Amino acid sequence: MNSDRRNSSKDLSEQEKIRYDRQIILPGIGLDGQKKLKKSKVFIAGAGGLGSPISIYLATAGVGQITIVDKDNVELSNLNRQILHWEKDLDRAKTESAKEKLKMINSDIIIETITTKIDEKNALDLIKSSDVILDAMDNFPTRFILNKVALELDIPFIYGAIYGLEGRTTTIIPNRTACLRCLFKDSPPERPFPVLGVTPGIIGIIEATEAIKFLTGVGELLENRLLIFDGEFLKFYEIEISKDPKCPDCG
Repeated sequence: MNSDRRNSSKDLSEQEKIRYDRQIILPGIGLDGQKKLKKSKVFIAGAGGLGSPISIYLATAGVGQITIVDKDNVELSNLNRQILHWEKDLDRAKTESAKEKLKMINSDIIIETITTKIDEKNALDLIKSSDVILDAMDNFPTRFILNKVALELDIPFIYGAIYGLEGRTTTIIPNRTACLRCLFKDSPPERPFPVLGVTPGIIGIIEATEAIKFLTGVGELLENRLLIFDGEFLKFYEIEISKDPKCPDCG
């Protein structure tokens, strides 16, 4: 575990008021909304293609504590999409690489990084102090674990996935929306899949937007709506989704 316990004050400094001025003047956010972001703790599962844009934009927004968990090292094949990692980071833990860049982006926030695999034994302890879970994984078994923990802790779970030029995302609110198991009963086969680097960038930014909206109370979330991005024809689609009364996780 690698953490930084700076910036424990929940009031905004004059420097922070200047830094986040363009957010603070946004209707619905203001000083109170920025303080909410500063007090917030987010959990990002993964430091790769989705985790990079998610963490970058949450760091620039001033989210007070960002926890990132990933078990892998940086590989050359990651660099077309995992923008937190550079050539100099090859063979380095993704968590170390991510922490270094995020502290360069915003030195005032707390970045906690943990190099481990998320599993049924450790997931609850890793996440229990967080306000929201952001999915930046590349496999459904881990997503299903995150879904269960979100339901148990009664905190939002923002799902995101990509394939080639397509991406999907929705925001799961326990007891109010369909959960991930309502949408997907089983895990699809695990195998290498194509990715154009901009696709996780787009979906990750949408996930970060949903997190900021939830934490500040601004706008309408993607509740019971699956947003689909079709990059090939540059279109967005929405599919209405609903709770499955027979869902093994939330039914």
